[in-house]
Amino acid sequence: MDSLLNGFVQAFDLILHLDQTLFGIIFLSLKVSGSALLIATALGLPLGALLGLKRFPGRDLAISGVNTFMGLPPVVVGLFVYLLLSRKGPMGFMGLLYSPSAMIIAQTILALPIVTALCHSAIVNIDPIIRQAARTLGATPGQETIAVIREARYGLLSAVIAAFGRVMAEVGAILIVGGNIAGYTRVMTTTIALETDKGNFELALALGMILLMISFAINALLHVVQQKGPASGS
Repeated sequence: MDSLLNGFVQAFDLILHLDQTLFGIIFLSLKVSGSALLIATALGLPLGALLGLKRFPGRDLAISGVNTFMGLPPVVVGLFVYLLLSRKGPMGFMGLLYSPSAMIIAQTILALPIVTALCHSAIVNIDPIIRQAARTLGATPGQETIAVIREARYGLLSAVIAAFGRVMAEVGAILIVGGNIAGYTRVMTTTIALETDKGNFELALALGMILLMISFAINALLHVVQQKGPASGS
C-alpha cells in the first residue's frame, strides 16, 4: 500500500515539475495520433459522404466492409503494416519500420474505417426532407450535397472525435511497428506497458493519469457534440 501511495506521489511530482521525459512522450503521442487522425479524416470524410450520398454498384458491399473494419484487431493491423514495411516487404525500401511514420500508418488504418463508417451513418440519418427542400428551392446537386453535410456536421465531428479516442488508446499495433524505442517511438501507451513490467510505477502512473485526462476530455467533447446534434435539428 505504501509503495502504491509513494508511486502516486512521485507521479504527481513528475507532472508538476514538467518532467522532460514525461512530456516528450506525451508530445510524441499527440504528434503521432494527431497526424494519423488528420490523414484518416481527410480520406474518411469524403469516403463516408460518397457512401452516404451516392448509389453505385457494390455500395452495400463497401458499407459492410467499412463496418467490419471498424473492429479490426490492432495486433492484426500491426502485423500487416510490419510485413508491408519489413525489409522483404513491398515497401521495405522506404526504411519506415520502427519509426513514427510506421506508427502513423498503423493508426491511420485503425482510424479510417471509424471515420468513414460514422460519417456514412451521420449522413444517411439526416431527414430526407432536407434534400427534398433543397431540390424544391432549385439547388444544384453540389448545393444539395453541401446542405446535407452541413446538417450532419455534428455527426461528422463525432466521427473524428471517436477516431481520435481510438488511436490515443492504441498500444498493440504501434508496439509492433514502432519498436518502443526510447526517445524515438515510445509513446504513452507503450511506455505504460513497459514501465509497469519493469516495476517503475511512477512514470507509468503519471502517463496513466495524463492519458485518463485526455480520454475524459475526448469523451466530454463527444458528449457535448452529440447533445448539440439533436438540438440543432429541432
